[in-house]
Amino acid sequence: MIAPRATVRLQFHRDFPLDAAIPLVDYFADLGISHIYSSPLLTSRPGSRHGYDTVDHGTLDPELGGEAALRRLVAALRARSMGLILDIVPNHMGVGGADNPVWLDVLEWGRESSYRDFFDIDWTPADTRLSGKVMAPFLDRPYGEALKAGAIRLGHDAARGTFHFRHHDHVFPLCARQYGEVLGAASRDIGGILGADLATLDDPATAKVDVQAAKERLALALTREGAQIVADALDAFDPRGEDGRARLHALLEKQNFRLAWWRAANDELNWRRFFDITGLAGVKVERREVFDTVHALVFQLYADGLIDGLRIDHVDGIADPGAYCRQLRRKLGALDIQRPPDTPTGGYVVVEKILHAGETMPAAWQMDGTTGYDFMDEVSSVLHDGSADD
Repeated sequence: MIAPRATVRLQFHRDFPLDAAIPLVDYFADLGISHIYSSPLLTSRPGSRHGYDTVDHGTLDPELGGEAALRRLVAALRARSMGLILDIVPNHMGVGGADNPVWLDVLEWGRESSYRDFFDIDWTPADTRLSGKVMAPFLDRPYGEALKAGAIRLGHDAARGTFHFRHHDHVFPLCARQYGEVLGAASRDIGGILGADLATLDDPATAKVDVQAAKERLALALTREGAQIVADALDAFDPRGEDGRARLHALLEKQNFRLAWWRAANDELNWRRFFDITGLAGVKVERREVFDTVHALVFQLYADGLIDGLRIDHVDGIADPGAYCRQLRRKLGALDIQRPPDTPTGGYVVVEKILHAGETMPAAWQMDGTTGYDFMDEVSSVLHDGSADD
């Protein structure tokens, strides 16, 4: 391992993508900088200015230039014998909006979702109204007011052939098991177009895989000749009329999520979030399959020699931070043999951890230190007169 001599933190976003840093490399090298300390690079919510709201662990953010731009930057760094340390966010993901496919799958399928154990969700909370459901506190007003005002609408994605509920920028997928109910509300006969696929979708005995297959066939049928049927169905659930509002409410009651006013989250939320930020949902990275999913691309970047170390965000939010750190160290060590011969091995890894007075970094975690909040606290103390009153 080559520990950094000095780092420079770069905050990448769509107005400062990876390629924008390349002209600065020579300047940084002349200053004595050994590593760029990069903000998170995995795909985050569109327009994110910080990158801590990851929505896809499997891709590099296209707004930053993607893998091609990262390779160009790293090539420039290697030419000046420099490296790159990557900030990663294993504790939480960005949720809400319409950008996180894992979150949307959980909202659609609930405990039937393949990702039901990905987020830290209490499926059997004390509030029985949330039993088997995910609280979705993203409404800008109480639910009843939002429904009556027409701020919650049933919509259709023609490109995918899917139905969803929308509230401003937030999308909540309609479970495919209720597609038959929605289309059955249309004013015209749908039998000739859609066949018998929809008849058993709402039956719990119908396997999810069969529902998905019917959903795909339904999408093909609708995109060919069912536009008016969809329009009629959406009209039947229009909340501006009393009947439509009642239908929409009844349909929402059948979903695997429960819409709520954002202020209700403090008292009723049944999943872990990052502090009080409802747009960041806690991830169960202590589960092996979740750990592997969250880190697969990061490990590939390390094996390919594109990054030389990691900064772990909010490590104390993880269920067992020590076990997590040791698992991370073991995995990086196993990947050293795959790294290009001209790159250092033994990844440099630090954690974002605030050490209290008298607290030290646990040696058993096998980390190279903290991000330096404790050091900065001591440095800032020299700016204050110790003999002054508090």
